[in-house]
Amino acid sequence: MKDEVPNLKDFDQRLRDEANEPSLEVPQGEPTKKTQIIAIYGKGGIGKSFTLANLSHMMAEQGKRVLLIGCDPKSDTTSLLFGGKACPTIIETSTKKKLAGEEVAIGDVCFKRGGVFAMELGGPEVGRGCGGRGIIHGFELLEKLGFHDWDFDYVLLDFLGDVVCGGFGLPIARDMAQKVILVASNDLQSLYVANNVCSAVEYFRKLGGNVGVAGLVINKDDGSGEAQAFAKAVDIPVLASIPQNDDLRKKSANYQIVGTSESEWGDMFAALGDNVAVAPPQRPTALNQDELLELFDGSETGAGYELVPATDMDMRGKNSAPKASLEVIYDEA
Repeated sequence: MKDEVPNLKDFDQRLRDEANEPSLEVPQGEPTKKTQIIAIYGKGGIGKSFTLANLSHMMAEQGKRVLLIGCDPKSDTTSLLFGGKACPTIIETSTKKKLAGEEVAIGDVCFKRGGVFAMELGGPEVGRGCGGRGIIHGFELLEKLGFHDWDFDYVLLDFLGDVVCGGFGLPIARDMAQKVILVASNDLQSLYVANNVCSAVEYFRKLGGNVGVAGLVINKDDGSGEAQAFAKAVDIPVLASIPQNDDLRKKSANYQIVGTSESEWGDMFAALGDNVAVAPPQRPTALNQDELLELFDGSETGAGYELVPATDMDMRGKNSAPKASLEVIYDEA
């Protein structure tokens, strides 16, 4: 009896079917969790902490349960909320407790004001560790403290957008947040960072992620319009325009909360809170470098300049004089 010969054509087709890539399109849908986890990204110094401290305070006034988590190594997110008082960070507290053989408790790292619960992840000392790894370690500890069992309407995460390593991209890469909010101004560098975050969202959506961009908050808006043009170009809404105002600058510098009904700026932050609550996560279309530059006046960006290639002689400078050749040249016979 002959050995049975396998049907190689069927086997080959089964392998091809198994190797087929799934669709990169991610279906849109409403968040299934009660808690909205929102990651806020922006360039360092653009006003994320100012925006979030006041937004979280206003949301609490509106009757929402809010948890504010600072994820910036500068640990400045909660300083404004707590009147300039720096609270112990999760990373430094964890290190001290571990050396003492103790466990970290909620009361060691989480503090309250005006109905807002707030904490700082913190980061390593300068030159002594990776900030992104510190973020990952911080969230691992939050999970041990029961993060997934906490009862909040909103969890706001303050992330530094300049840093593009995996730790700072955690909420997008691991679907830890339902949506992202960008904070930027009418300047090229802050919009460059915002555009980078849009690129990251698009990248992880192609890998099967679900995080989208809810919109843009324009801080220190001088009315020049570049940030609005950016939002329109990448197809995201403007959630609020916070004006460039000396009163706001002074209050922020003095750690004063303006996101309250008692402030003349209360209505602005109340409207922002309403917009943040209902804005759906959208899939932005990131710009390339030339498209980003086109948002600005060419006289400001150097538009039209053509790249001039350098030569070997340019690089050598004063050493560019020709040297005697070592090639042996024979006289003709």
